[in-house]
Order: sequence, then C-alpha cells, then structure tokens
Amino acid sequence: MAERKMSQLERVLRSGRFAITSELNPPDSANPEDVYRAAMILAGFCDGINAVDASGANCHMSSLSICALLTRAGYEPVYQISCRDRNRIAIQGDILGASALGVHNLLAITGDDVRAGDQPEAKPVFDFDSIQLLRTARMMRDEAVFLSGRKITMPPNLFLGAAANPFAPPYDWRAQRLAKKIVAGAQFIQTQYCFDVPRIKEYMRQVRDLGLHEQVYILVGVGPLRNARVAEFMRTKVPGVVIPDEIVARLSRTPKKEQQNEGKKICAEIIDEVKDIEGVSGVHIMAYRQEELVAEIVMESGLLPRR
Repeated sequence: MAERKMSQLERVLRSGRFAITSELNPPDSANPEDVYRAAMILAGFCDGINAVDASGANCHMSSLSICALLTRAGYEPVYQISCRDRNRIAIQGDILGASALGVHNLLAITGDDVRAGDQPEAKPVFDFDSIQLLRTARMMRDEAVFLSGRKITMPPNLFLGAAANPFAPPYDWRAQRLAKKIVAGAQFIQTQYCFDVPRIKEYMRQVRDLGLHEQVYILVGVGPLRNARVAEFMRTKVPGVVIPDEIVARLSRTPKKEQQNEGKKICAEIIDEVKDIEGVSGVHIMAYRQEELVAEIVMESGLLPRR
C-alpha cells in the first residue's frame, strides 16, 4: 500500500508548530460565494477550517459540499461528520467521496439530539457514535476494507479527529473517554468552548498522567462572546457549553456598546493562558457568524509570532 500523504493540518501539528483551526458556519444558501466569503477571512490565520455538520440539529448547506468548495479554492477543510443523520452505509460512502475530493481531515462527532434544533420531528439515526465512526474510518484507511469486509481498491487518505468536552461532569471520566477515542483512531482533538481555565488545566493534568498528550494533538476550543445575553443563552440553551458565572458577570458589568469587544478580550486572555499548558497543541476558534473576529483574536492573543 502506498505511503499515506499528510494533510496540511497534520504536517503543522507534527512539526510542533502551534496550530490554529476555526469553523466556517454553513450558510442557509446554495450560493458558493457565501462559503468563499467566510473562508477568505479565515484562511490567512488558520491551518484548517471546519465545515460544520448541521450543528445544533439545524439544517444548513452540507459539510461535505462545503469541504468540496474549500478544496476547490485551495483551502484546508476539516470534514465534520455527525452520526445523527446518516447510517453506516452512507457514512462510509461519504468518507470515500471526501477523500476523492481531496478532503483528508475528518472530525467524528456523535451529534446533537434532533430535539435541540428547529425540526424536532426529524428522525434521528445514530447508527454509530463517534467512537464507532473513528474505528470504521481507521479500518477503511489502514485495512482498506468496508465494515462488511469487502475490499476497497484505494483506501481513503485520512487524518482522524474527534471532539472532547472537559467541562461537563463527570470530570474524572473525561480523560478516560479521551483514551477510548485515541484507541479508536483519533489523532487530533478539538475541545468544546473553554471558558473555565482551571478546569482545562486539571483536565490536561489528567491527560498527562495517562500519557495521552504524547498520543494525540489537543486543540482547545475558544471563542468570543458577543454580549452578556448571548453568554447566558449559550450556557443555558447550547448543549455542552459551560460558562462560569464570573464571565457572565464581567460582561454584564461592561456597557452594552463595549460588550462585544470585552468578549473578544476575554477570548484572547483565555488563549494566552491555555497556549502554554503542557500538551496543548493549538486552539480551535469558534466565532459563530463572526469570522472577521478570528483574525483580530489571533493577532491580539499574540499567536502570530508563534506561527
């Protein structure tokens, strides 16, 4: 079997350079320019751009289509696959198709419950969870077979990733959960939003105690909060997001016209703290519908000299 070629994101991480990824929030549109407009903002500062797969169980342009558009334009996509909406037959076909299109970074996620979205009557699939998806993708890549055992003539070229949430209890189980994903095939991890720095430091201590930081690249999720109202909405309505009271209080004390800038400042401060934690290989910046802020955050947090 031919030697696997590394994606740009994999090369950056293996080189030891501090990596930056971000998310391209999919448009409610069939216009490719909507994708390119956001990608142009992110590409100059990011080593990979996540194509989000119907996050929050809401329908948008598909993640595979966004990846195809990004690849066509020379950008580095990270293909998010949610297990919620497709069965194993469709998922395995999509993995082959993505690799054929030149998409080589795959992020496996289980997916939010359909009841979280605006079409709660939709039928959830969940034929896989994220660990089963990782195992399947690794088998397709390394053994060149489908789950059925049927041979794949040219296996997909994949750099496999998964998500992690160190901020939701039971805390002591989170590093163990990460270990299972590594065994399943995860090579890089993007975490949920980090607003609790002491918690991520404790999580990374547990990760180091298990030696996991030497087996996987961990990118800590960060993002700007637009205002106190959005912060309150996120921590009460968005599954998996934990925002401490002191963050909301800090935004609430800030005059309304300055809250967006304060949210950006908080994000830069968090990056400054997490970037020197042993075992952290990068950050994953999530700025919903605020792609223009990613560049400002990268510059204000002092990441450019590290790159």
